Amino acid sequence: MGKFILKRIEQMVLVLVVVSVLIFAMVRITPSDPVASMTKGRNVSEETKNELRIHYHLDKNPVEQYLIWITGAVQGDFGESYRYKQGVSDLIGQRIGVTLKLVVMSGILSLLIALPAGILSAIKMNTWLDKLLSVLTLIFVASPVFLTALVLMLVFALRLGWFPSIFQGNGIKQMILPAIALAMNMVALTSRITRAGMIEQLNSDYIRTATSNGLPRRRVVLVYAFKNALIPVITVTSVQLGTMLVGAVLVESIFAMGGLGDLLITGIKTADYPVVQSVTLLLVFVFLCINLLVDVFYAVIDPRIRMR
Repeated sequence: MGKFILKRIEQMVLVLVVVSVLIFAMVRITPSDPVASMTKGRNVSEETKNELRIHYHLDKNPVEQYLIWITGAVQGDFGESYRYKQGVSDLIGQRIGVTLKLVVMSGILSLLIALPAGILSAIKMNTWLDKLLSVLTLIFVASPVFLTALVLMLVFALRLGWFPSIFQGNGIKQMILPAIALAMNMVALTSRITRAGMIEQLNSDYIRTATSNGLPRRRVVLVYAFKNALIPVITVTSVQLGTMLVGAVLVESIFAMGGLGDLLITGIKTADYPVVQSVTLLLVFVFLCINLLVDVFYAVIDPRIRMR
């Protein structure tokens, strides 16, 4: 087991290194000029601009800039923000709580809705309820997160006034619309995977045997069928949680939540290289950690995976 985990960690580190290089390169090939963004609207001499370039290591070649950034990042120092004149690590620390709360709340909400919906749809296969749930899930699978967020804001915040349209604090009510907007795509996909897995299990021989032996229907469905149908659901959930991190960027921007999403969008607009690089790398790191935990979970429940 230890060798399996070590191998996965080595793969994770390799991916992080490759991704860090790609992020750094993509940020640098954009036509934006950080110094021009910092001095926009101000009468600044060329000497001052050169001092800014030296201060932020922009006078060095790309390889030296990358090594300075990644060396600091490994030590927890992501550099200084061009816009905020503050350590990026501090900025992330101030805002990550909102993003994590949004993602966790959305993840829990999606599972609470998706799993019962998938089970119910499988039990009532080919009925009007199954067809209704299938149509709804197709709609939400096809709907981009930003579109769902905008519709929810227009209807429930601006039209009905049930919820605030702009995030104004850490209260539960402030999080409901953003969490629903972020969760709906995961609800739709997870419920469809659950339905497919449950139908496969319910039509299997061991379920027929259990039913013929007089076991209660509820126990057969919830204990035996659902337990075996849960494995692909875990895989989808792990991927979807990673996708949620990306979706959170859009949702936070729409609801002005002041989390990592807002920080990243602002960084892109203002050519704030340290912010864009560091927030993106952090999101990738969290995504890889989620996948590592899922791999370990699989290795525990199915020892054959460790041999791959």
